[in-house]
Amino acid sequence: MKILASLAAASLLVANVATAEVSPASIDGATTVSIEAAADLFGNGVKFIDVRKPADVELGRIPGAIHLDSKTTLSEETLAEHIAKTEPVVFYCNGHSCMRSSQATEMAVSWGYTSVHYLRDGFPEWQASGLPVE
Repeated sequence: MKILASLAAASLLVANVATAEVSPASIDGATTVSIEAAADLFGNGVKFIDVRKPADVELGRIPGAIHLDSKTTLSEETLAEHIAKTEPVVFYCNGHSCMRSSQATEMAVSWGYTSVHYLRDGFPEWQASGLPVE
């Protein structure tokens, strides 16, 4: 009986891992950037959009990043308040298991933004790389 219970628990664990969402590696119409490329864009003054939930942003963010929660405040209008459609922009969230930045990137492309960068590795990798945070 103990063996059956262990097998059932292991099966559930494998099923949960198999169904976990993973962000896409690329987005049509956007450029997926590495942490190094994002750091270069940051150094060149490109604006970063943090689409995470407020509680995540309170724990740290890329300095100067504009917070537009993808679930509540990101819209074509709110993005236009900060970024011109031809201006470069970088979207990020919490890495590969976070779908917010890929969805925000897709939205920006659909709204006609032409220089959209997708930081798939997100804030956790930025921070782990020793890059500045606030």
